[in-house]
Amino acid sequence: MKVVSLVPSITEALFDLGLTENEVIGRTKFCIHPEDRVKNVSIIGGTKNINIDKIKALKPDLILANKEENIKEQVEALMDDFKVLVTNVETIEDNYYLLKTLGNTFNKEEKAQHFNLKIYDVLQQAKLDSTVKTAYLIWKNPYMTVGSDTFIHKILAEIGFENIFKDKTRYPEIQMEDLADAEVIMLSSEPFPFKEKHIEEMKAFYPDKKIMIVDGEAFSWYGTHIAKCGQYFTEFLTEIHAMQR
Repeated sequence: MKVVSLVPSITEALFDLGLTENEVIGRTKFCIHPEDRVKNVSIIGGTKNINIDKIKALKPDLILANKEENIKEQVEALMDDFKVLVTNVETIEDNYYLLKTLGNTFNKEEKAQHFNLKIYDVLQQAKLDSTVKTAYLIWKNPYMTVGSDTFIHKILAEIGFENIFKDKTRYPEIQMEDLADAEVIMLSSEPFPFKEKHIEEMKAFYPDKKIMIVDGEAFSWYGTHIAKCGQYFTEFLTEIHAMQR
């Protein structure tokens, strides 16, 4: 089966499940994992501006899209000519069924179950001793955070963080003053590439708060990625535990 993936984390999952470059024939420019495999796969644009003509030329048997990552009108245009599976992952349970569906679709059921069990183990071991109030920022100018109906929120909650914007939905804009209740402010490495200089800017406003850069992929990439983040979460939570002492 020839597949085009319009979703970075799903592209990674396909290769993790054992598909080859002969099967994954198209991907977006943001599909960067695994690096040694995706470099051999045709780029069909970005997640928000796919090149429909390039996809048509590849003649895939299946296109994998996502409700949040991709533009509805572009995906619907592809449905006129191709079989398209549109995913929607907002919870850890959704992620379980995503991998189960991919496993069933590509006859990789055992591999999919392996990753689901591994993700469960990683999240079970990554637990805070007590709840920490946090704000997770994904963008600057304007500052944007995550609401309760996002995958990031669910990962934060699973490992013991209380999102101070849990009463919001999707990705609301906020002001610096809105961060006052957070014990930890997390600046994600993506989609906005927060750097150390941004920590310093924020420290001028909140000199006593714990402000840190976090790996955006570890919190937002659904599919198989979390299964490979055990060491990251261990080190990350060690730093949080040190703050609590």
